[in-house]
Amino acid sequence: MTLRLILIRHAKSSWSDPFGDDHERVLNKRGQTSATAIGTWMAQETYVPDVMLCSDAARTQETADLILSELSAQPKLQLSGRIYHAAPDTILDLVQQQTVKTVAVVGHNPGIGMLANALVTTPPAHHRFSDYPTCATTVIDFELDKWRDIQPRLGECKAFVVPRDLIGTSAQDIE
Repeated sequence: MTLRLILIRHAKSSWSDPFGDDHERVLNKRGQTSATAIGTWMAQETYVPDVMLCSDAARTQETADLILSELSAQPKLQLSGRIYHAAPDTILDLVQQQTVKTVAVVGHNPGIGMLANALVTTPPAHHRFSDYPTCATTVIDFELDKWRDIQPRLGECKAFVVPRDLIGTSAQDIE
């Protein structure tokens, strides 16, 4: 059986209030455009999760909502404070508790990017994979029956994309 994991870093957030609560930061316009583009891409490629695990931070929830709004099927959204700035092992622990075939996680760097790097047998040839920019998305397949059997370097990277690949460099001009 093939299990599919989709790892998504939250989209670009606003720093309009540099002294504001980090947990409450929302997306800026560029982030909103990027999350919508990732959702559209996921729908076109039929990368639709059964469940989406999401940090309970405002920017990750907004990213998840914008992605989900582009999908025809509506995965179950599960918010977790454990994903907020989580280490890769914490994220993996939450994934290993799942029982569905396709799981998406919307989280934060460095944890989400480190987990993507740790799980794939061969990293994609994309120059942004190692630094995992905002809204970077990796689709990883595992030939396993149970999530708890996931080990580092067992996953096949099916796709890696960043918003700039989808919407071009003009997105950087969006505030």
